[in-house]
Amino acid sequence: MILLPAIDLKDGQAVRLYKGDYNQKTVYSNDPSQIAKTFEQAGAKWLHLVDLDGAKDGQCKNLSTIKTIKKATNMSLELGGGIRNIETVSMYLDEVGIDRVILGTAAIQDPLFLQAALDKYGPKRIVVGVDVKDGFVSTAGWLETSQTNYLDFICQLEKIGVRYIVVTDISKDGTLQGPNFHMYQEISKVSSIEFVVSGGIKDQQNILDCANSNYYGCIVGKAYYEGKIDLQEVISCLPKE
Repeated sequence: MILLPAIDLKDGQAVRLYKGDYNQKTVYSNDPSQIAKTFEQAGAKWLHLVDLDGAKDGQCKNLSTIKTIKKATNMSLELGGGIRNIETVSMYLDEVGIDRVILGTAAIQDPLFLQAALDKYGPKRIVVGVDVKDGFVSTAGWLETSQTNYLDFICQLEKIGVRYIVVTDISKDGTLQGPNFHMYQEISKVSSIEFVVSGGIKDQQNILDCANSNYYGCIVGKAYYEGKIDLQEVISCLPKE
């Protein structure tokens, strides 16, 4: 399993939201690239980046910060937030050098765009973010909820060739209450798609439970920033590939 420490970007700062609420924001650093270096020194191979401004309004407002982070580290980078057309996908993958992008709102609202991105870059570089609220897929930076059941959506994604998804239970995100393991078990029952656990990780045991369940990946954010886990220690305890 890969462990992906996360940096959520808003106005060029590293922040965390509580349950996706833009009005409940905690700023952790004015220099996100320094945090990325710390993650790399701890042994992380992947970094999960979210452009919160982009997720909300579809604009690449944190582009300069993202470029700085890319130059500061040798980690593989995945990026989500506001990527809603093929031009933005190409800019991030071809120009900035991001390893893979996460499509969220666009994946559910514009399936032709998702298919075009998959056709051009392949399933290893096009990931879909499945943000879940009360069993339904949420969009627009978690500000809107669709009428699409999350399990139905995941099965549709698998059928069209998506291989990797990031699944977040919004009610758990930023709460340090532990992830929604029941939800991930349900996904495993209906799909063989590779998924990253996101939202609610509170301690080292949560991460080890994800690894022991043979899940593809796990994102850790607030638990790191609040000093609940030692990233280097957790990485050393994970089963080796």
